[in-house]
Amino acid sequence: MHLSSINPHVIARVTERRGGLRVFDTIDPTRTAHVVVDLQNGFMAPGAICEIATAREIVPNVNRISAALRATGGLVTYIQNTLDAEAIRTWTTYLDHFCSPARRAAMIEAFTPGADMHKLWPALEVLPQDLIVRKSRFGAFAPGSSDLHAILSGRGVDTLIITGTATQVCCESTARDAMMLNYKVFFVADGNATFNDQEHNATLSAMAHTFCDVIATDAMVAMLEAAPATKLVA
Repeated sequence: MHLSSINPHVIARVTERRGGLRVFDTIDPTRTAHVVVDLQNGFMAPGAICEIATAREIVPNVNRISAALRATGGLVTYIQNTLDAEAIRTWTTYLDHFCSPARRAAMIEAFTPGADMHKLWPALEVLPQDLIVRKSRFGAFAPGSSDLHAILSGRGVDTLIITGTATQVCCESTARDAMMLNYKVFFVADGNATFNDQEHNATLSAMAHTFCDVIATDAMVAMLEAAPATKLVA
């Protein structure tokens, strides 16, 4: 698990600007979605093309948050990184310039729908009422990446809890865009993972500065359990 921390200069600055580090005092679970980003075999399995070993360690926290949110009426959504024919055709800047030819081929093979590496990590507690949404860019809310915004808006969701991998790539991209689409965003410090503490904590500091309420799993679960239980999001 990462040794999470937020830059003290960020803490001082945001305390001056808004009175403290935390952003939201309450949560309405019935208008909340837990967005679990890219916890797929291709990021989780030993030896996988995009293996992030620390991501395996956050799964119990991810499952705890999902269970607490379901119990209080919220929605759990699993996001799958996907490189289908349309993504290959329209995202050449990344695939052709940020990947070597060998890595490009391996990435496409891994994240093509139906491939074993594209599947969700089996230790995730995925229930029948949960949603699974494919995305074709790093951020799930990038134009053309997925239908996530339309799905959540249609269900009256205005608050997101972000967990997953990689902290500073797909999770950060999704969280930034979500806040600018006017979602309230909780970014779980011990529910996101990447290659090392330095990269992880740089994102926590950026998220806490302007974009998200950075929170630990225990505090997130406590907030949800303090909210009244009600029906599932329709």
